[in-house]
Amino acid sequence: MKKSMTSTVIYEGELRTVAQHTASGTRIETDAPVDNHGKGESFSPSDLVATALGSCMLTMMGMKARDLDIDLKGTRIDIQKIMKAEPRRISGISLTFHLPENLHLSEKNKTILQRAADTCPVFYSIHPDIDVQVNYNWQNVAEKAL
Repeated sequence: MKKSMTSTVIYEGELRTVAQHTASGTRIETDAPVDNHGKGESFSPSDLVATALGSCMLTMMGMKARDLDIDLKGTRIDIQKIMKAEPRRISGISLTFHLPENLHLSEKNKTILQRAADTCPVFYSIHPDIDVQVNYNWQNVAEKAL
């Protein structure tokens, strides 16, 4: 079976690349961060790693929510990437989920949604030396009566 390409990346100079998704044509620009000789005008490649983790976790949660007829629209994740030198790499990623205030969930459904997010393939692909901290901010979510 022949596998299709996922994307192409072109170097545009001045530490900037443009990635294009093969199937959709969607484009993402990256720029080196200011602290690493870049302009910092777009996501850096390491920003995309941290952001991909959050996006993947929220997608997995969304799939399970759809099965449970739960609307997660408006859920937000604040993501912080922590860098380390020598060698320069991602040393940590912190993610904080903020669920909509109008959401009503049972404890069981909170657990199901959290476990779904924790099964994200990107999460399983993150090197074990990267400290990943995930906080599910459930305090604004009302308890649903059974």
